[in-house]
Amino acid sequence: MNSWEDVDFRRAVEATGRRKLVMVVLWTEVCLTFPLLDAMRDGYEAYPVVDAVGGTSVEAHRAGLARLFQAGARPVSRAELVCELQRDWARTATVASFKKLLFGPRDT
Repeated sequence: MNSWEDVDFRRAVEATGRRKLVMVVLWTEVCLTFPLLDAMRDGYEAYPVVDAVGGTSVEAHRAGLARLFQAGARPVSRAELVCELQRDWARTATVASFKKLLFGPRDT
């Protein structure tokens, strides 16, 4: 339920040397909330992708997100994240992948 408690997962995150976690999981109120709260306590910045995760109910999803936001997590949307990574249409090497991530596999 809490990937932050899994030694291999945590070591893999720590090995990157990065302090910002962008996370998408199955259940907001458990699989997202628990590890991000623990990671934030350990000094990581948390960026839950709020429209790429869901709860066991709408209320559970909202409660999990509220708990994260109160603790200092910074919400992002899927579109916001993909656009932030792309940054500029001039980065032509990644435009095709960007379009697939944002719009799906259809030709755009």
